Amino acid sequence: MAEFYNYLVGVLIVIGAAFALVAAIGLVRLPDFYSRTHAASKAGTLGACVVLIALSIYTDDASVTTRALAGVVFFLLTAPISAHLLARAAYIAGYKLWHGSVHDDMARQDKTAPATID
Repeated sequence: MAEFYNYLVGVLIVIGAAFALVAAIGLVRLPDFYSRTHAASKAGTLGACVVLIALSIYTDDASVTTRALAGVVFFLLTAPISAHLLARAAYIAGYKLWHGSVHDDMARQDKTAPATID
């Protein structure tokens, strides 16, 4: 059974590394800030989570397993929120969408947003 766990951990690490590689390629190849942020947040989060799950399977220490699974939960809760906030801040700061983008949800949303008091 231990040999099965070793193979499982190896496969999970390779899968996690593949997702990290996809995130890195997305950062280099995609055309604008928003697409790059999307690639880094989705693939990078999944890659890190899979590697942490592999760590939790590999180790015999309950405290390491608990910390690894807490890291997975932390990644899954914070990475999408931070990516959304970064993209929203970039849009408000004036970063333009790629010319090939076909839909701009934020333009419609900004017109219906309530006015703020300065």
